[in-house]
Amino acid sequence: MTTGCKTTTVFLTVLCALLSTILGLTQQWPTWAWAALVVLLFGVPTAAFRIAASRRGAVPIDFEEQRTAVPIERSEHRVSSVALPSQWADYDFLFSATVRWFPLEANGEGVVVSPVGLAIETVLDRARAITELREPGRASLVQHELSGALGRLRPDRAGHLQVMAEDITLTLREHDQERLDKLSEVRKDKAVWEHQRKYEQSRREYLGNDVLKDTGSAVVWWLAKNDEQVDKAVGDLGLLAQLTSAANDTDVPDRLRDLLPQPRSERPDLNAVDTPPASFEREPTAADHFEGFLAGMGFADGDVRRAMLAKQIADIIKTQDRNETAEELLRRFDPPASYAPADDPTDETPGL
Repeated sequence: MTTGCKTTTVFLTVLCALLSTILGLTQQWPTWAWAALVVLLFGVPTAAFRIAASRRGAVPIDFEEQRTAVPIERSEHRVSSVALPSQWADYDFLFSATVRWFPLEANGEGVVVSPVGLAIETVLDRARAITELREPGRASLVQHELSGALGRLRPDRAGHLQVMAEDITLTLREHDQERLDKLSEVRKDKAVWEHQRKYEQSRREYLGNDVLKDTGSAVVWWLAKNDEQVDKAVGDLGLLAQLTSAANDTDVPDRLRDLLPQPRSERPDLNAVDTPPASFEREPTAADHFEGFLAGMGFADGDVRRAMLAKQIADIIKTQDRNETAEELLRRFDPPASYAPADDPTDETPGL
């Protein structure tokens, strides 16, 4: 019976005695009734205490004895910068911690000569089982994981010691961390480059296989962009036909040839002297059609838009394995610096 139960029992006994005394005086009990009341008041609590003591069993250790018990002696040792493997080869974690242990009872397997070595080995084995499955780029996260896993006392394999670790730090070598940072930047740049490449490829496929598939598709695309300028679309049919033919490396259909804008070289010049017609006329190429398109759009020689359009059309043509036509467009309208004319330093007028 606990102290609280004993106090309650005594309090109820006194209360019952007072109530019984008041009742006996008011009712004028006989003498034998008072004797019976005294026996009940002292007998019932005593019997209750004895029954509770028999059920409780052996008496527990006194609180004072527990408080004065000899504490278990624990030892500790600090380990610093121990290399532990990670999931990536040649990228080791550097492990530091305070190892704590206390001996267990002898189990008949021999005496431990160096408990510090056994404790450190036990902690490192437990830590290695975790780090070798983790990526080196997550050192701070793995550090907290180790703090939770090694913060509990566990016996070594032979059962000689109870071992734990605290104050754990987990880092990487400085040059390894720099390499990981560079690899991370490269992966991010590669992802951006792949996104841009797919965007450009999708744009070329859209222009080549949809918008500029034929003249009709180009006209529909133009009207979708300029739905309130139908008259201008009709007036630009020849230009759209030339652009479509250049993108597909084909000739302009005969039904649309009358709509082609007249090239500047073929426009009549009132001041020019009549010359006899040439005996042979070259078949116009895709570059010639593209030249007519640029002339019709009013893009004069030297306009930067000529080179920009030529490069875009050349990229579309290359996707259709027509590299010769693409190269012709680039040479003619977007020449590299080496193609630009330059003064010949050897062209000198000989002296008289």
